[in-house]
Amino acid sequence: MIEALGPLGMQWEMVVAGAAFGVAADDFASPAAEVPTAAAPGGEPALALDGISLAFGGVAALTGVDLAVQPGEIRAVIGPNGAGKSSLINVISGIYRPDRGRVRLGGRSFAAVPTERLARLGIARTFQNLALFPGLSVRDNVAAGRVAAGRSGVVGQVLGLPRARRERADALERSLGVIEFLHLDGVRGRPVGTLPYGLQKRVELARALVAEPRILLLDEPMAGMTATEKREMSGFVRAARERFGTTVILIEHDIGVVMGLSDRVAVLDHGRKIADGTPDAVRADPAVIDAYLGVAHQDDEEGDTRDDARNDAGRAA
Repeated sequence: MIEALGPLGMQWEMVVAGAAFGVAADDFASPAAEVPTAAAPGGEPALALDGISLAFGGVAALTGVDLAVQPGEIRAVIGPNGAGKSSLINVISGIYRPDRGRVRLGGRSFAAVPTERLARLGIARTFQNLALFPGLSVRDNVAAGRVAAGRSGVVGQVLGLPRARRERADALERSLGVIEFLHLDGVRGRPVGTLPYGLQKRVELARALVAEPRILLLDEPMAGMTATEKREMSGFVRAARERFGTTVILIEHDIGVVMGLSDRVAVLDHGRKIADGTPDAVRADPAVIDAYLGVAHQDDEEGDTRDDARNDAGRAA
């Protein structure tokens, strides 16, 4: 039955057994002493979604979703394909305006997050598909993450006025610090389009971090990576939280990564939140297992057993 449900069902079965794609969730976890504890639930959240609903042409993408993310937390949002994960992160980043509900950021409440103020609100994000400038160097791609921090304006940049030059120098200096932090020193002068895919994903993370966000939105940051690259990226995400105190919201399909990296996990299915808790609690939640695997409920299993018994009796007769 599991094989018929495809790789997602297989992946969840392996996680329940303690491994994902041959890599245990513990491979992505760090020793407890090295992981700072997020603010206790009940404190002022870094981000909160209240009753978020969103539909496209009458088709519900999100329905009444509530989510609270504490400062310094690595918060994962998972779910089967079409569950509404990308829609949720697009609401948080202001790309989508929800039909109902509010987004609360640092004590401020929005019906729709203003995208033009995203950086000033302390939010940065990466995307499912790479959004880099392939002809520019790694350093210049990372420095582009400081654009929203500039005050000199287009004219000042074009004319090379003193303020613009100072901002450019500051952006490059900060970029070099993040490049070193993510172990990209050896390729900082290379055009980013010439790098392997895994390194390009790391450059995108660097560009988000150089903006010094309070909240970092990671939309499938490890898609297409090898197991080794996923372990490395997980380490960098954890290190960013530890070094900068960054709150991380993670959308990721690799359940092994999610279970080893996250403090808490929310699960969406058909646009509704069906579970929310620690990785261990979510891993064992029957509703989550049903959503991923289509596992029969006990009553259904008993009915199947009775049917099998009747069929056996009929054949014997």
